Amino acid sequence: MSPKAEMPGRSKATTKLRRAQAEPAAPDDVDEAPPAALDMGPLSGLVGYVLRRAQLSVFDDFIKCFAPLGLRPAQFSALVLIDANPGRSQREIAAALGIQRPNFVAMMDQFERRGLARRLRSDTDRRTHALVLTDDGKRLLGEAETVVAVHEARVTARLGAKGRDALLNLLARL
Repeated sequence: MSPKAEMPGRSKATTKLRRAQAEPAAPDDVDEAPPAALDMGPLSGLVGYVLRRAQLSVFDDFIKCFAPLGLRPAQFSALVLIDANPGRSQREIAAALGIQRPNFVAMMDQFERRGLARRLRSDTDRRTHALVLTDDGKRLLGEAETVVAVHEARVTARLGAKGRDALLNLLARL
């Protein structure tokens, strides 16, 4: 019987359906096997490379968690330090975080536009600004601390509590 011939007692639709089910899938419909992992060569043994890959993984999760609050990692860190050190200068906070002064000034401009922090003239040196969080900044920081606790718990779950502590101790040596 030719492939186009209809089998007795079956409708044309049934015959087409059976033929379609019996035919091999077209190449576009076939799932491709994932490619084999790349050989990373000496990179997997380099502290800097592995540390950077770990940082990217942790920051990716952090950025996703903090997106609803409109905060990036450096901004969260700056709010934490300003809150813990009210009245300290832009220069001091920027230096403690390793942020270049012009970048920190731009960050403070954003904080002021959002009503999160203020620059006050220093009582001791009129050339510098003392930084303080506003009530809105403190409220946002409170929300951020809740989010960071969830984020840290997720990271700790991947490392284990002892692994997390060991990692922090090792990184403190660098």
